[in-house]
Amino acid sequence: MRVRTLSARSRTGLLQFGPLRAPCALGRGGLSRRKREGDGASPVGQYRLIEVLYRADRIARPVTRLPVRAIRRDDIWCDDPESAHYNRPARAPLAASHEKLWRDDHLYDVIVVLDHNRKPRVRGHGSAVFFHLARPGYTPTEGCIAVKLADMRRLLARAGRDTYMRIG
Repeated sequence: MRVRTLSARSRTGLLQFGPLRAPCALGRGGLSRRKREGDGASPVGQYRLIEVLYRADRIARPVTRLPVRAIRRDDIWCDDPESAHYNRPARAPLAASHEKLWRDDHLYDVIVVLDHNRKPRVRGHGSAVFFHLARPGYTPTEGCIAVKLADMRRLLARAGRDTYMRIG
């Protein structure tokens, strides 16, 4: 799976996976080889697709060979570099800064967890870099890669434990 920008200043790109192609949203900070917490950039590199999380109350279970788990109301992802939970899933309540995975909008109706900054996990080098659903018009993300639901379903149907996303 390959993600390329449409131009050097673009915050949209093209995701290609074999014969499948889909427009995608990139981070508001563009692409970065030196990802930092809060910079809004999508990290350049190659990342394995770890697991799929989805809102079972909104959509059917995605068809894929990746591990799949339904999101619960108290699922969060810690983005506080000072926390022992940094760049890891957790459950609310958590005093440390975090992102709720159960959202009112539809961006996280499907989330693919990428192995960005996981092993080794380096504090401050970015957290919660996901492959998720795009806003209308593919407006920029906070550093993730995002596509529309129909494209996500097509891509996940072909993805497995050996699938990587190459950004940049």
